[in-house]
Amino acid sequence: MEEIYFGFYNSPIGLIQIETTKTHLVSIEIIEETKQDGKSKETDEKPEILKKVIKELEEYFLGKRKNFSIDYILDGTEFQKKVWRALTEIPYGETVSYKDIALKIGNERACRAVGNANNKNKICIIIPCHRVLGSNKSLVGYAHGIDKKKWLLDHENKFK
Repeated sequence: MEEIYFGFYNSPIGLIQIETTKTHLVSIEIIEETKQDGKSKETDEKPEILKKVIKELEEYFLGKRKNFSIDYILDGTEFQKKVWRALTEIPYGETVSYKDIALKIGNERACRAVGNANNKNKICIIIPCHRVLGSNKSLVGYAHGIDKKKWLLDHENKFK
């Protein structure tokens, strides 16, 4: 198994824990505090990809970046990967419904499964699951909290 590197970025929506391999992003998670399990402490060595993720997140939160250029590894089922790839096609500052994503991946009855895949997205913000709304445009289902989803959408609308 490849070595995992940890870094943190203190964003306007909370502390973001970033995990990478030497060459790819593995996970972005909004956390309350660093875990004391030894696995989640910042690594001294920071590969270029980790520095790049931090830089691009900072640019995003400053309103200067609308698209990310990060290489990442998707770890999930084929269905989840299909959903996550569809999420990356949602333009900055725009929203779609779970049904829109289900239609995009060719399975219009999969709205609930799309929601579950969204919830399992380990690369939030860069794979923009926050841009998916309920069918009535309601802010539903965000693993990191509706308040953070609302903040991200408002932020993107401000800089769109």
